[in-house]
Amino acid sequence: MKNHLKRIAAPRSWVIDRKSRTFITRPKPGAHSLDNGISLGIIIRDSLALASTMSEVKKLLNNQEVLVDGKRRKDHRLIVGLFDTISIPTIKKQWRVSLDKKGRLTTIDIPENESATKPCKVVGKKLLPKGKIQLNLHDGKNIITDKPIKVGETIIVTLPSLEIKEVISPVAGVAVILTNGKKSGQSGKLKSLIGNEATLEVDNQDVETAKRYLFVVGKQKPVVTLQ
Repeated sequence: MKNHLKRIAAPRSWVIDRKSRTFITRPKPGAHSLDNGISLGIIIRDSLALASTMSEVKKLLNNQEVLVDGKRRKDHRLIVGLFDTISIPTIKKQWRVSLDKKGRLTTIDIPENESATKPCKVVGKKLLPKGKIQLNLHDGKNIITDKPIKVGETIIVTLPSLEIKEVISPVAGVAVILTNGKKSGQSGKLKSLIGNEATLEVDNQDVETAKRYLFVVGKQKPVVTLQ
């Protein structure tokens, strides 16, 4: 794995100035893929403008309590991605990583009570002894449960305890956001799901997409702020 990354070659999902300098901080391999995640240092410096240089970012991470999904992080190369929450308790500010209308990673301000809630998509599962099930989530986390939860469903968890509050299935009428494809970043209501094809309503228009691009974010409306 290379430790360097040129700005011009950075994923298109990153909102960065590609011509100001040659290189940019490459995140370490982690919970998200390079296309779906960005380093914590870039978010603090470029997106949130809490520091002007990466040296200042490192001092901030070492001196201040910066929480990602409720846990303190000090590594500026930590990869963060969709629906991860970033909190700084000393200034009482919270942000969530989301997607803009063009499918690019962005950060949005969220209220304090929302920072303890996170939707996670189940991307895999494994049967364990004594009837337990290990759920593999989109953000690299694993949860062990005995509930009959299916791949493709979304679980609403509390942070940082990862307690399951709610399970939402991809059925007609639920709120969804597209995480891949040409319409990535678009959100709306699911109209139908037939096989591997889905149709959703976005701004009073029908959009056809693949089932694997769906991310359920609520029953009637999103449980978290999206954009």
